[in-house]
Order: sequence, then C-alpha cells, then structure tokens
Amino acid sequence: MSVPAMPALFLSHGAPPLADDARWTRELAQWSAELPRPKSILMVSAHWEAAPIALSSTTGAPLLYDFWGFPQRYYEVMYAAPPAPELASRTAGLLAQAGLAVARDENRGLDHGAYVPLKEMYPDADVPVVQLSLPTLDPATLFAVGQRLAPLRDEGTLIVGSGFTTHNLRWFNPSAGPDGTVPTPSAEFDHWAAEAMAAQDVDALIDFQHRAPAAREAHPRIEHWSPLYVALGAALGADDAGSAGTLANQSVIDGFWFGLSKRSWQIG
Repeated sequence: MSVPAMPALFLSHGAPPLADDARWTRELAQWSAELPRPKSILMVSAHWEAAPIALSSTTGAPLLYDFWGFPQRYYEVMYAAPPAPELASRTAGLLAQAGLAVARDENRGLDHGAYVPLKEMYPDADVPVVQLSLPTLDPATLFAVGQRLAPLRDEGTLIVGSGFTTHNLRWFNPSAGPDGTVPTPSAEFDHWAAEAMAAQDVDALIDFQHRAPAAREAHPRIEHWSPLYVALGAALGADDAGSAGTLANQSVIDGFWFGLSKRSWQIG
C-alpha cells in the first residue's frame, strides 16, 4: 500500500496553557484534518538541544514536563503515542550517510514542544512519534540536516519543526490577556518572516539575524526559531549535487498570543 508524500511543518507550539486557547487548538485540529494521514511523525522541538544529534526513546519513556510553576493539571497531561523504532533507525541511517553521528536517548520522552501541539493535532495518540534534537542553533547547519531527512517525506513521515515565530518572554504580560497589544518588534519580525517565506527567500531566512527587522528582540536566543530550518531543508531536499527544489509554502496559522507571533507554515 502506497503512502502519501507529506509536507514539512513549522508551528508555534506555545507554553502548556496555550492548549487552553480555543482558537489555537481549533486551528491545529483543522490543520491536521486537512493533511494526508502520516505514517509517522518526526518532531524537532525548540526544547531539546543535544549534540551529537540525538533521537528520543523508542521504548516508551514518559513525557518530559519541562516547565516549572504551572498548575498541577499541566503535569497530568498524557500523550502515549506509539514509539517509532523504524523511523528512528531510518532517520539515523540518512544522517549517517552524510557523516553525521547520531545518539539514542532511550530515557528521553517527548517534551512539551512536541506533545502539546500533537495532542491537539492527533488527539488519539495513534501515530508513531520520535523526537530529534537540535545539535546546534546555526541555521545553515540545521537546514543541511533537514535536507538529509527529505526522503522521509516520501515515505509518509510528517516532519514538524516546533518553535515560535517570535519568542521574547519579556513581552509576556498575563494582565494584558492573550489578545493584548502586540509589541512593535514582534509585529515587524512576523511581517518580515511572512514576506520572506512567501518570496521563497531561503538565503534571507538563513541570514535572518542580519536581514530581519528586530531579529534580536524577537529572538534574544534563537532556539524557538531554529526548528524552522530543519523543516525548510526537509521541504526543499537536495540531490547528490546539492541542488534544491522549490519552497512551496503557505501560512496556515497567524496572529499573536500575549504578544508572541503564532505564525505557522506548511512547506512543500
């Protein structure tokens, strides 16, 4: 039985309370309903940095509640997705062909950058999932990693970069509410990112720290933007000569939450 080729995604996942946002959860559910059914999911979350590249548990390690100071109910969320040993082996093999070392961390469960959005997109937890670490925050390196993973898409794997289009927690003001005033730097960066993606300007996206307005304000540290590059690379792919395809993409979710841009893309 053939499997459909999958796009790559970049989504803004948010802190655990974003799962209480009716609009955001509805948008994620609708998005997944419109996608082909994935055979498996490879998650790249802003919340796991490890070098060499590491793959999460394929034996059923528990979720990683990697946040502090929230109400107890957020630590009781469950998402028992099936492990994905075949996807882990295939991913490791593709990266090894490029000379990249890959570690296995069987104690590492899915972190909130993975399970929070997946719980809204695939609430039955019936799609096998494995998580891939960020070995660096360098955009060009992550793009190249993504290119090596492109064959997974033709094998039915949904590759998801999970971060946030703007992420400066100094802007987070609970008293203002989720629909409060959007900081100018957040709006400027969001607008630039939308235009750069629409223009398929991969060079500008990779060099965003020098080309995007308010880049350092929107991302004081770039870990929440970095998963985009794995998704971009996977969507474009590369042949043996290193040539890339076309960056077909659409912005599926937009808007802001406590001043942070939730813009998310479907690529390829």
